[in-house]
Amino acid sequence: MDFLNFLEFKITDVIDIVLVAVLLYYIYKLVRGTVAINIFIGIVIVWALWKLTELLQMKMISSIVGGFMSIGLIALIIVFQQEVRKFLLMIGSTNFASKRNFIRHFKFLKQEAMPTDTNVEALIAACSTMGKSKTGAILVIERTNSLDFVKSTGDTMNIEITQPIIESIFYKNSPLHDGAAIVQDNYITATRVILPVSNARDIPLRFGLRHRAAVGVSEKTDALCLVVSEETGQISYIKGGEFIPFKNLEELTEKIKNDLS
Repeated sequence: MDFLNFLEFKITDVIDIVLVAVLLYYIYKLVRGTVAINIFIGIVIVWALWKLTELLQMKMISSIVGGFMSIGLIALIIVFQQEVRKFLLMIGSTNFASKRNFIRHFKFLKQEAMPTDTNVEALIAACSTMGKSKTGAILVIERTNSLDFVKSTGDTMNIEITQPIIESIFYKNSPLHDGAAIVQDNYITATRVILPVSNARDIPLRFGLRHRAAVGVSEKTDALCLVVSEETGQISYIKGGEFIPFKNLEELTEKIKNDLS
């Protein structure tokens, strides 16, 4: 029974399956929550049908589906243009120089989460104070993906995080208040940073340019964003291009700490 030869697994077959599974998982994470997820699922179904017809030696249907799959790469680049750009940008901007960031790529091997060096309490306290005075602000917290490609648009800093420092940066008469501040570990490494603005149409109209900029950078990287609205004083937490809900500041603090660990 020659068609059962595929059951004779070798170690390379196991590695191949694992690598394909990991690749599909990260592609799924990339397109999850977008219209592209339905296209991705459709392509997976067509590919599975193709392999099944080949296995069963159904030559006619296999040749038809195979012809469709032969031009699949070009179709994928066209259909997933934004997602491919985002994927390549994330790979190219990943910061492997930091030991902490490198270890985070393998955090599933550890028993306990790594503690964060970032003074999250100071960030939240500053946002709360700025919210009461309706001072607009946007803080971008770097994780594993390097933000050097946006840092270059602003002013380089190396200031340890404290509540007064953050409030002084975004004070309305401060020359540094316009734009975003980049947080890396426990330091503000850039101010007046210009962020890429998201073109997503599902962002509620009540959110302005700051929120769209936060969504934009969190779509392209794994950065965490805190935005204080100048109109309402409301604090928004944005991760992965999505607004993350929270009940109070204590819960927000815990969410950020968990996402940084």
